[in-house]
This record gives sequence, structure tokens and C-alpha cells, in this order.
Amino acid sequence: MNRPKLIQMLSILFMAFILSSCTNAKQEAEPPSEITPLVEEEKPTSDPVTPITQYVAPLTGLPIEFPSNKRPLAVMVNNAPAARPQSGLSKADIVYEVLAEGGITRLVAIYQSHSDAVTIGPIRSIRPYLIELGGLYHGLLVHAGGSPEAYSIIQKQKKEDLDEIGKAGAYFWRDKSRKAPHNLYSDTDKLHEGANKLKYAQEVAIPTYPFRSENEIIAGEHASKVDITFLLKNYIVSYDYDDSKQVYKRSINNKPHMDLTNNMQLEAANVIVMGADHKVLDDVGRLSVDINLGGEALIFQQGKLIRGNWIHSKDDVIRFVSNDKEIPLVPGTTYINIVPNDPTFESHVTVSNVKQN
Repeated sequence: MNRPKLIQMLSILFMAFILSSCTNAKQEAEPPSEITPLVEEEKPTSDPVTPITQYVAPLTGLPIEFPSNKRPLAVMVNNAPAARPQSGLSKADIVYEVLAEGGITRLVAIYQSHSDAVTIGPIRSIRPYLIELGGLYHGLLVHAGGSPEAYSIIQKQKKEDLDEIGKAGAYFWRDKSRKAPHNLYSDTDKLHEGANKLKYAQEVAIPTYPFRSENEIIAGEHASKVDITFLLKNYIVSYDYDDSKQVYKRSINNKPHMDLTNNMQLEAANVIVMGADHKVLDDVGRLSVDINLGGEALIFQQGKLIRGNWIHSKDDVIRFVSNDKEIPLVPGTTYINIVPNDPTFESHVTVSNVKQN
């Protein structure tokens, strides 16, 4: 090979080496863009928390663990002086107080949201309007005897009831430390057991009320105390507002009305006074009380008074309205006091510390 051709070949080889070096250097300096580093997938350190669903009891608006259509118990509770203090009233969802014979009142205590056994008593007899009150909640009627008219209604309308002097006597007991007839008791577990034995419905459609939200401001007149005279001047029921607990505490003739079971004074988140027409039926003094017509009502909540009306539609509970809107209840126990319209509704009620809001 001659010298010029050799020099030309060496030049070509040298240039090829230089280009190859530059290309390798560029590849080392700039890795391909499509290659991405591997990232380890994050794993949860613990199982996710399942949110807890909050249910509320239909008659109190208070939280409960599980929804329930458990049939309410409507218990006729003796309120004669010798029967006080009673047992179990502090555990009731709703308590009605209404006149019986001789100016003495009777209590209809409604139990639905209780989970533990509640001792209740003393238990007493039933009247037609007491049947109606218990029936508002599709309640199982619990009593010891009754007026002839009440028995006639129970039989003709095939009401499901637990009567101590009837076929349900095994589910009641007598407390020997108290005098008859003010010593008859039962408890919620025994009563449901009796209902099951007699093949009564254990679950029903429970009516519900609207309830106020927490910290809701209530518009109304200030009312720190209400005194209620049903008939006799020597029997006055009072409710005093406790601002620290936001409940009304119940007293009879200026003495705290206590629950014998836990030695607690009875309390109510809502106190309602409603006026109804009363009529004396016989020489014994038995009454008829009209709980269907509607009328005036006073609703006491969180130290405030709301003036309204009560209404009762067929197959519904008694409801309380103002300006054609239902008044929501404060969550908790409700006491409903039914007084005569005679001579006037408000003649039975005295409200203290009333100032225009």
C-alpha cells in the first residue's frame, strides 16, 4: 500500500474512534428518558376504621346502639300517696299524668328504649282513656284490673294486655314491705317474657317525633318553674328548671318526686301541659277524658315556654304545634300532664319567672 492511501485509512479510523467515544459519553451522561426508578408501593399500617352509625330512640331522640322496633310497654302506675315513691319512672321514655277517681292522678309510663331490665311499680288498674294513651304507641297494656268499661273495650277490640288478675299473673309480684294494693310490681324483662308466652306481637311500627339538634336556640318566654293543679288544691305538681343539667326536676307538694330504685329525683327534658275535656261518669267518680278533640298546650323546654296546641289524628300520637308547625322535642324524657279545661285551661297552671324573650 502506498503512503497516501495509508494515511487516508488511518485518518478514517481515527475519526470513527472519536465519534464512537462521544456517543458513549453522551449516553452515559444522559440516560434514556423512558426509564424511571422503581418506587415501593406503600402499604396501610392498619385496617381502616369503620364509621359507627348513630341511631336514635324514636320516643326520646337519645343515641342507641342499634335501631329497634321493640314493642313499647304502656304501664299503669299507681300515684296515690301510699304508692310513692314509685320504681322505674326515671327510666321511662314518656310519662303521662292524668286524673283518675277522687282527684288522684294515674301515670301511664311508656318504655321502649330500655336495654336492661327495669323494675316498675306499683302497678294499678286501667280506664278507657288510659287504654287510648297506651294505644297511641301501639303499646302492650300492663295493668292490674280495670273498670267495667275498660274490660269491655279490651275484650271487644281484642287489645293485647298483661293483666295481673287475669292470665298474666305469673309475670308480676307483690312486695311484702308495702301494703296492698300499693305493692304490685313487675319488670320489663318479665313483661316481654309474658308477651312472648301469650304470642303477642313483639315488634311494631314505632311512631316518632321530631327532635331538636344539639345547641339549638329555643325561642320563647323564660319559664324557670311551672306548678300544675289537676283538681285538688292540696295536690300540686311542680317542675323546676335546672340550668346546669338542662332538665326540669319534678316535685309533688314541694317535695322532690323520687325513684325508689335509684333514689334519683325524676327529671324531664320536656314538660307539656295540655287541656282536655273531662266528664264524670258515675257515683264512683269515674271519668271520661277526651284525648281526640285537640286544645291548648304549654310546652316547657330548656327554661323556655312555648304556647301552642295539641292535635290528635287517627292512628297517630298526640302532637304539639305552634303556628301550624310541629314543635320539636328536646332529646330525653317527656312528661305530659293532662288537665281539665274547666273552669279554664290556664287556671290549672302557674308559671314563674316569665319574661318576654
